[in-house]
This record gives sequence, C-alpha cells and structure tokens, in this order.
Amino acid sequence: MAMPSVLIAGCGDIGGRLASQLLLEGWTVYGLRRSVAKLPEGVRGVNGDLFDARIPVHWPEGRIDYLVYCATPTERDETGYRAAYVQGLRHVLGWVERSGQKPRRILFVSSSSVYGQKQGEWIDETSPAEALGFSGQVMREAEQVALDSGLPATVVRLTGIYGPGRSDLMNRVRQGYSVAIDPPLYGNRIHADDAAGLLAFLLRADARGVALDDVYIGVDDAPAPLAEVVDWMRERLGVTQWSDENSVRRAGSKRCSNARARALGWVPRYASYKEGYEAMLAGTQD
Repeated sequence: MAMPSVLIAGCGDIGGRLASQLLLEGWTVYGLRRSVAKLPEGVRGVNGDLFDARIPVHWPEGRIDYLVYCATPTERDETGYRAAYVQGLRHVLGWVERSGQKPRRILFVSSSSVYGQKQGEWIDETSPAEALGFSGQVMREAEQVALDSGLPATVVRLTGIYGPGRSDLMNRVRQGYSVAIDPPLYGNRIHADDAAGLLAFLLRADARGVALDDVYIGVDDAPAPLAEVVDWMRERLGVTQWSDENSVRRAGSKRCSNARARALGWVPRYASYKEGYEAMLAGTQD
C-alpha cells in the first residue's frame, strides 16, 4: 500500500523537523515556503507565499492526503498575525479546493496563547479559550477557519517551543535574568523535536484509522514555575550574579496538561525542561 502524502504549508523549523521524520517512514512530503532551498533534503519544494492569494506555480498536481498548516507571522502585531494565520490559511484552503484535492485531515498548528487563564490554573482542551490578547484571539479565529473548512480538522495548540536555535531563555539567564518567585509564574514548554513528533504521531494515527479529537495541547509532562527553571539554569550555566530587585513579573501563569495526547499513546522524548535543556547544554544536538 502506498504511503500517504502530506503538504506542510509554512515549512520552517517545526515543519522541517516534521518533514524529516515522515520522510524516514516513506511519506511523500511537499513543503511550501518562499525559499525552498532551505527545505530538508527529500522534501518536494512548493515555492509559494502564504500572503499571496495566487496559487503557487508548482502546486502539487497529485493527491494530498494531509495538510499541515504551520505558519509564522512576519510581523508580531495583530495585522501580521491575521495575515499569517487567518488569511494565509484561507489562501491554502482555496488552493486545495481549486486543485480538486480533498485531504483526509488538516492539522492546524496553533498556540496555548488562546488560553487567558493567569492564576496558575491547570488547563486542558476543554478549558475556556478566551484570551484577551490579540495573538490568542486571532489564533482562535484561525482555528475556527480550519474547523469550519468542511474537511476533517485537528488543532494542535503548542506551548513554549525551545530547542537548538531557540535558546532565548538561556541567553537571558546568562545576562542576569531574574523572575518573581511569589506567586509562582508557571510556564509550559515543548522541545521542538517533540512538537514535530506530536504532529507526526497524529498524522500516523489518522492514517491508521484512529479517531482524532478536534484539539490537542502540545506540552511536556511537567509545567514548572519559571523561577525554578531559571535557578536550575543558573546552576548549569555557572551564573552567579543577578539582581532580584529587577525581577520580571509576567502576567501569564497556567499549567497545561498533555493527558489527551498521552491517552492516545504519545510520549514526549523530553519529559521536562531538565531533559530538554540538558541535551542542549551537553551539545548533543546541532
């Protein structure tokens, strides 16, 4: 039996990691981005712009079994978010329809920013997603575009992604970053390889005929207070100087659960920030 095909629209860091995993299993992978030269070897490049309503010249002519929408905004304001997530998704859905293709399922890569809780509450897929900020609100709008597309769709709400090339927190700790301890400011993380791994896991499950839910949260096993993470990182980095007088007091604080994904059989490779950052610090990843 032929292996499935997938089009990854917005095939950047996470999309590229996903593509590499699926290629090893024999999937046919199309990657849509403006610079196809940056795609992993083996990905069939589709040179296109999500912000342009015109169908890309090299759009696949054959079947597309799965569509993964994994965009990144070029501008971090409301206009940029709406262009990347709402308008871009509508463009891709239009291209699919005009090409006579009907994917078995859409995976829309969203964000835990859709949740507005900030008192350290535990969050799962059934929790109210009523963010007050524009990023969460636009994401919810885009999620609904996917869910209302007429095609089976699953939303994957990723939490704070870290990994090789995503070491902002480590850099801030080296510069004396300090975080308020009381009340604890909980953060949620997922290693970039686990983010891609969850997407691959869901695609494989659907291809086997497993019934998927409409929403999954992508997070590791252990949401932790940011102050705890910073203390651990200081010790590992040998940082001895910082100023508690300038402690950061972030507004957001929640604890996201991965129970739904785990119930389906997914297990993160990096169970907590310790395993993930340890691998980065040990230089075991490129």
